[in-house]
Amino acid sequence: MIEFVKGTVNFIDTQYIVVDVGGVGYQLFCANPFIYNVDEDNAITVFTYQYVREDAIKLFGFRSRDERALFEKLLNVSGIGPKGALAILASGQPQQVVNAIEEENEAFLTKFPGVGKKTARQMILDLKGKLADFMPSLVGPVYQLKTEQKARYPQELEDAMEALQALGYVEREIKKIAPKLAEENLPTDQYIKKALQMLLNI
Repeated sequence: MIEFVKGTVNFIDTQYIVVDVGGVGYQLFCANPFIYNVDEDNAITVFTYQYVREDAIKLFGFRSRDERALFEKLLNVSGIGPKGALAILASGQPQQVVNAIEEENEAFLTKFPGVGKKTARQMILDLKGKLADFMPSLVGPVYQLKTEQKARYPQELEDAMEALQALGYVEREIKKIAPKLAEENLPTDQYIKKALQMLLNI
């Protein structure tokens, strides 16, 4: 795999840029090619992802390794291909995309072209809680605050909350009842039992 290319921008198209590296022009498809300028004097570094399919081999270019990592993670979501992943990155707000996934904000995710409710839900199911280790610079204050808030709860309640998620309850539902549950000191199984009763009344 080509990790990055370093050279001068020779040409800019609506979908890609051409980077001249020692006399060889690399066509790099980008989320927003117009963030670059044609400049034969100053070299830039563009991180790359090589996409191989039976009928095509393409190089995609990114400003950072974290943006590339998010692109790769999006490709693993059913219903999202390279074009859809680039459209999401084209918003110029990758940190907000990560935070929307962590906060299960489907309304934000469905704003992107080709992302309906089903795909947004799949993004959350596939990627929630799996992004911080791969792209720490894109995980912003919203996710960090959420982590700090969860740390306030006793371990028994933390375990109960994880069990509830495994049962299919989404985090926003669990967060509504967590403060009330935290008022009591219970073993994990009792937290789960009480939580299930509360969730039925939401």
